[in-house]
Amino acid sequence: MAKVSKKLIANNKKVRHDYFLEEIYEAGISLAGTEVKSLRMGRCSIKESFIHIEDGEVILYGMHISPYEKGNIFNKDPLRPRKLLMHKKEIQKLIGKIAQKGYTIVPVEVYFKGSLVKVEVALAKGKKLYDKRQDIAKKDQKREALREFKIRNLG
Repeated sequence: MAKVSKKLIANNKKVRHDYFLEEIYEAGISLAGTEVKSLRMGRCSIKESFIHIEDGEVILYGMHISPYEKGNIFNKDPLRPRKLLMHKKEIQKLIGKIAQKGYTIVPVEVYFKGSLVKVEVALAKGKKLYDKRQDIAKKDQKREALREFKIRNLG
């Protein structure tokens, strides 16, 4: 089998800062034709988006897909709720996990896999302020060590 290419459309970097990502799932997304054309041009944002499970269906709220320029009457509302396509067992597993305190489901990135639009969804647990500070301190420490290594070996 040939390797299927993955073309990134939108990424939510803030999710990794605000949450511990425990499990990651790949979900399809139900879209209209003009929305797909708009996504091909890279007009998408998932910064303020969130996910709820209602009646056994996974729904993505707050994902902004700009209207397609040449779509006229076929354009949909940019912020309309969109259904995510996942296996029933995965949905049941997510329902069980988010019933626990502190867990939520967040979209991490949107990408093309072949010709299909996929959303990477993560089961996440919120970070406390001190966890965020520890992550920033580790990043700074790692950056400083790389700088020292570079100066020592190249200087």
